[in-house]
Amino acid sequence: MNTILSLGAILLFPSGLFLLFNGIVYEWIDKKILARQQNRMGPRWFQPLADVTKLMVKEEIVPAGVNATLFNLLPIFALAGPLTAALYMPVGGIRPLLSFKGDLIVTVYLLSVLTIATGLAGANTASRFSLLGATRTLTQLFSYEAPFMLALLGPAIAAGSWQIAEINDYAGNHLLLLREPIGFVIAIIGLAGKLELPPFDAPEAETEIVAGAMTEYGGRGLALFHLGRSAELVLGLTLIASFYLGGVASPLAYLLKTLALLLGLAGFQALMTRLRIDQTVGLWWRYGSLIVLVQWLALFVLDMSRGGGIFS
Repeated sequence: MNTILSLGAILLFPSGLFLLFNGIVYEWIDKKILARQQNRMGPRWFQPLADVTKLMVKEEIVPAGVNATLFNLLPIFALAGPLTAALYMPVGGIRPLLSFKGDLIVTVYLLSVLTIATGLAGANTASRFSLLGATRTLTQLFSYEAPFMLALLGPAIAAGSWQIAEINDYAGNHLLLLREPIGFVIAIIGLAGKLELPPFDAPEAETEIVAGAMTEYGGRGLALFHLGRSAELVLGLTLIASFYLGGVASPLAYLLKTLALLLGLAGFQALMTRLRIDQTVGLWWRYGSLIVLVQWLALFVLDMSRGGGIFS
């Protein structure tokens, strides 16, 4: 009986196979919506799963002139970061398994492991395409990470806590989208940059640098990077829904709110054309952070004028 319960936990717990399957499904929905908005058919429902399965059974080829140990370990780290971050988040509308004061900061850094691993993977090869993709990946990291983090800290300050579970509970009684709409928009755009989705897909622009940092990867390594990005898509949507859309207190609320965000994210991709890396860094870093800070200042002045505390 204990063995059956353990196997069930592995299959259903949000940081296990459930998260990976959820990521694959959401990836298909994203591609399908984007295709329909561009008057295309899009992939069939089983295509993302078929792609991952095919890559898993293919031979892993290590290019000449690379650090083989690093080449093989980086994909594991890329997937381990999001899977660990899921332990502190209400994925699927289920209470986090682990929770402590300040877990929001730990989670934000864990979600950056995928990007760092991608950059190191590109820099570890001799391919000019991989090296250029790695340079763009790490450069873009500095442009979106600060605005994205600031957008998440707004609800944390309003809730008076750095603990994701407590912020989620506070958001359940306060629709922070209406109070901090700019932070919500910045969070959505920052998530697109974190996942290198259009218009922030310069690090893997196939028309310019093949597959960017992933050019030399195939087989299981590429599959793990792919799964890591799919899992991070789910976690990013969960964070934004938990903080800005009234919290995620049940599986139904999780499904409806994350799918609504995914629809908006797909629409954003369809409307925008690819930005050059200098445009991403120059515009997003400079103005994204500034706009969030201006919103913080406005809320602070408003609360003080009413005799309340910070964002009370």
